[in-house]
Amino acid sequence: MELALWSQLTPAWQTTIIHLLKISGVIGVMLGVVAYTVLLERWVCAWIQDRIGPNRVGPFGLLQPLADGLKFIFKEDILPAHVYKIFFTLAPLLSMIPALLTVAVIPFGSNLMGVPSVIADLNIGILFIFAVSSLGVYGIVLAGWSSNSKYPFLGGIRSSAQMISYEVCMGLSVVTVFMQTGTLNLMEVVHYQGQNGWLILYQPLSFFLFLVSAFAETNRLPFDFPEAEQELVGGYHTEYSSMKFAMFFLAEYANMFVASAVLTTLYFGGWSLPFAPFNQPAQTLWVGLAHIGVFLAKVIAFLFFFIWVRWTLPRFRYDQLMSLGWKIFLPLTLVNVLLTAVVLAIKEYM
Repeated sequence: MELALWSQLTPAWQTTIIHLLKISGVIGVMLGVVAYTVLLERWVCAWIQDRIGPNRVGPFGLLQPLADGLKFIFKEDILPAHVYKIFFTLAPLLSMIPALLTVAVIPFGSNLMGVPSVIADLNIGILFIFAVSSLGVYGIVLAGWSSNSKYPFLGGIRSSAQMISYEVCMGLSVVTVFMQTGTLNLMEVVHYQGQNGWLILYQPLSFFLFLVSAFAETNRLPFDFPEAEQELVGGYHTEYSSMKFAMFFLAEYANMFVASAVLTTLYFGGWSLPFAPFNQPAQTLWVGLAHIGVFLAKVIAFLFFFIWVRWTLPRFRYDQLMSLGWKIFLPLTLVNVLLTAVVLAIKEYM
């Protein structure tokens, strides 16, 4: 009966329904992973500090994210009198929306019943990610300025300088990946790794530079200067409360999810594994679902790494952050591009 109804729909309606299902599924899974990443962070923090983490709400504390969400919804939304109200209200949205948009071009699997497991299979997928993700800093800068307070303003200024410094390194670090694969399409990058091996084996320096730049771009320790509680109280979100604060909080973890997904896609084979049938597009529904599971497992492993680093390493000094970006990472990215070009040229002429 359902197949008969589906066959009666026009191709345009079928395409629309498929895209709506993919969008709702990807956003739902992403927000679920983000919510439980917060719980994972509290558990890992407690484990590293030799104490007990959340364990009261639900079995083993598994319902803690729901309790936190309800708490944020019912808390009073305070709008200070001294802020620039329109921009103060828009800033959390500008931080959250780019993180939700960037997942559109990340392939989360090969295919399901012949339908590609990616919302938008763009030929310039990585450029789309860089273009959209760079807009997130405007939310932080706008929050710092519109709060009309010195600590948030300093946090916003720090974030803009940090983004400019490490966005350049991040962009140059992936140039070598696309020099080797010959494409900017992320699905084709995954296919290349399925046939030739993960790019972490060929581009370890590129991976390291991208990874450290991702820490800086997501404002995570040891690069959490925009909010540095010990110095700036809370930085750009000091004046925020209720759901506005929650959106900044969720935006940070959503950006972690996106960074982990991009690292997985570019360097660790995305949904593929180095053996059949996981290194080629799925021929059955169960293999397609297994590909999605493989991708999520790699992303969660990176999320754990982000959390582990936060509770292990101390914060850099701000001058060390800037020196690292401009004096060390930028020259290294240029050297890596040059070496990759030389190696590829030698291979071509041999």
